[in-house]
Amino acid sequence: MRKILLCAALGFLAMGCSDNKTIDYAALAAKEYYDSLMAGNYGYYVDGFARQGSLPEDYREQLLVNAKQYVYAIREQRHGVNEVRIVGSKADSLSKTTNVFLMLCFGDSINEEVVVRMQEKDGRWMMR
Repeated sequence: MRKILLCAALGFLAMGCSDNKTIDYAALAAKEYYDSLMAGNYGYYVDGFARQGSLPEDYREQLLVNAKQYVYAIREQRHGVNEVRIVGSKADSLSKTTNVFLMLCFGDSINEEVVVRMQEKDGRWMMR
């Protein structure tokens, strides 16, 4: 009986750990956007938003300024971000989005988990 339960548990575990390549690509894209943001590539980060093509130029400039201020504040208060880690992701088939969970590892040894909602647009994963 124990062997049957153990085999069933391992089977369910294997099903739960199966990789979905779509989710992996969404997580890698979210990490890339946040790595770029922390490296000071604000334009790439802002262009990673799904609706960025339809934004008025002055609003895009405001987003760039906000990104710069956010990174500056993190550098001043938390000594920057040493690493951005992918914690996990979860696809939502109804809205055709993926929630990516990233861990921001700050320079002062504090970690913060953020959720980045991703959407596939023209074959590219973008932030919502």
